[in-house]
Amino acid sequence: MRAAEPVKTERHDVGAGQHHTNTGVRPVHTYREHAHGLFVARDFVAHPRIRAWQAHLLPETGVQVCRYDFHGPREHDHYIDVATITREGDLWTVRDHYLDIVVHDGMAAEIVDTDELVAAHEAGFIGAAELCRAVATAHRVVSGLVRARYSVPEWLAGQGVHVEWLSTPETVTV
Repeated sequence: MRAAEPVKTERHDVGAGQHHTNTGVRPVHTYREHAHGLFVARDFVAHPRIRAWQAHLLPETGVQVCRYDFHGPREHDHYIDVATITREGDLWTVRDHYLDIVVHDGMAAEIVDTDELVAAHEAGFIGAAELCRAVATAHRVVSGLVRARYSVPEWLAGQGVHVEWLSTPETVTV
């Protein structure tokens, strides 16, 4: 069992063009608000595996859908964070609920970090209601991905959510 860690809370200050993470403040080159949430794209400077990151914060869906541009071979197509996403003016907050879903388009989806969620709950970092909401969201997402043949765009479209990504050398706009 992993050691418990406090809930990771990130902030996106759209007005300032800044992504506040647990490791510091990073400049963001693209923020774009849309009908279902917020799109964000930024570079990862001096990261050993990741060149850039794009994400759609989807408050009503309870997830942040991410795409990474890796230096080497693609490790996965989408990485979905189960989270509570709120907005106050230009400030968007993402409260991570530990559970993540790794998606290999057209092949598989896997819930990961269940041990982190359980450890955090046992340590009192996350309450029972939030834990239950996280588990229910993760299972709803995976069930939807199964019905959509592990296609994130198809799963989102089934909910009336259409998102766009920036083109990169290793990704294609969907």
